[in-house]
Amino acid sequence: MKRTLKNTIGTVTIAVVSAVLTILIYTNINTHEAQVIQTEQTVKPTYATLPASPAINTDFTEAAESSVQAVVHVKVKVSYKSNYVDLWDLLRGNEPQERIFEGSGSGVIISKDGYIVTNNHVIEKSNNIEVILNDKRRYDARLIGTDPTTDIALLKVDADNLPAIPFGNSDNLKLGEWVLAVGNPFNLSTTVTAGIVSAKARGIGILGDATHMGIESYIQTDAAVNPGNSGGALVNTSGELVGINSAIASPTGAYAGYSFAVPVSIVKKVVADLMEYGEVQRAFLGVMMRDIDADFAEENHLLDMKGVYVNELVEDGGAKEAGIKAGDVIVGINGAEVNSGSQLLEQLSRYRPGDKITVDVNRKGTKKEFTVTLKNRHGDTSIIQNGSADLILGAEFEKADQKLLQQLGLSHGVQVTDAGDGKFSEIGISDGFVITKINDRQINEVDDISAAMERVRGGLFISGVYPNGKKAYYAINLED
Repeated sequence: MKRTLKNTIGTVTIAVVSAVLTILIYTNINTHEAQVIQTEQTVKPTYATLPASPAINTDFTEAAESSVQAVVHVKVKVSYKSNYVDLWDLLRGNEPQERIFEGSGSGVIISKDGYIVTNNHVIEKSNNIEVILNDKRRYDARLIGTDPTTDIALLKVDADNLPAIPFGNSDNLKLGEWVLAVGNPFNLSTTVTAGIVSAKARGIGILGDATHMGIESYIQTDAAVNPGNSGGALVNTSGELVGINSAIASPTGAYAGYSFAVPVSIVKKVVADLMEYGEVQRAFLGVMMRDIDADFAEENHLLDMKGVYVNELVEDGGAKEAGIKAGDVIVGINGAEVNSGSQLLEQLSRYRPGDKITVDVNRKGTKKEFTVTLKNRHGDTSIIQNGSADLILGAEFEKADQKLLQQLGLSHGVQVTDAGDGKFSEIGISDGFVITKINDRQINEVDDISAAMERVRGGLFISGVYPNGKKAYYAINLED
């Protein structure tokens, strides 16, 4: 009995101990698992769910269908005398034969009565211009006027109820916005490509030279543009004209990723001037400027890099008369912000000589506002009409500097600042020539040249002196 009782007590004791150990072990295991789960809940990432963004409208069908009807194929012919001389022709005394070069580009119908915009370089020096509509109708076009400084030309065909494209607002374009390029690349029929606006107010250095400052404030896109697209339309998704395609950046001559268009804000002003005057009325502020970068800002102790730095002022220019000084930083034109020379020139291109504009300036940290009267290239506010001397003769003039006149022993004269590529250069007149007389009429002012030309029908006999003192005489046949 005693042994049985001991065995029973031992069994119970073992059972109790086992139960206690089991509870302790179970408790410890559950506690550990709870900590792990708790830890996992602490570090587990939480995924936020956002409402879906509305899809961007990438349906270009309506914009494409409306714009292709207003884009034309421009074909030109340029005649020139070949430099190649056949030996037999030479022995026979024959003149070198005239050869014909054919080129093509694109254009945009901007009015139902037949006005068409294209690039100046498309029709430059052409003898014959033909436009072909998308519906294959053909018209001979006449040139209304050109503006090499913006690479814009205006044509006119005799037709009515043409499919004109409406003007949009290039100022409202945003980076990343979809646009379409419509034109006639590689002599193909009307072609549409799409891309986005990748930059604005881009200057690429293809217009102008030392004497002509081109206005470059291009819309840069990645819409494919190739040779033949020049003069075609850049349109927004509403089918409105926002630019005229003009150039590409390419190492091969074909599209390589970027294309450039003249903003319609510039095009509208050029077209309006060509329609009204036959020549663009370009307004000048009267400053020599430069863009600001980090190094220049540091060297000149500028507070930031906003605006355009004024290096020098033109004597008798509007900016100097208004009180703007060298060292000022122009930050705005009529409330529009400017941060580069390209932007400043784009703003100025909207105005004519005689217009008054507000110029915002940062002068050593102090903002100042000036009212400037813009002037033309001759330094006054008069409007230059089609038929003026510089258009007919292909040259540019300014009143001769008094110091130069004294050195040459002259009391009057007008200097040729750029002989250009027209009649003056054809007869050998060079830059710097001082005109003193035309057909025995004394030339004191630039306007005297036009006045002298109005009195003749056949030709001009021009007398003058070069800056080195050499006298020269030239005859020009105006009927050629």
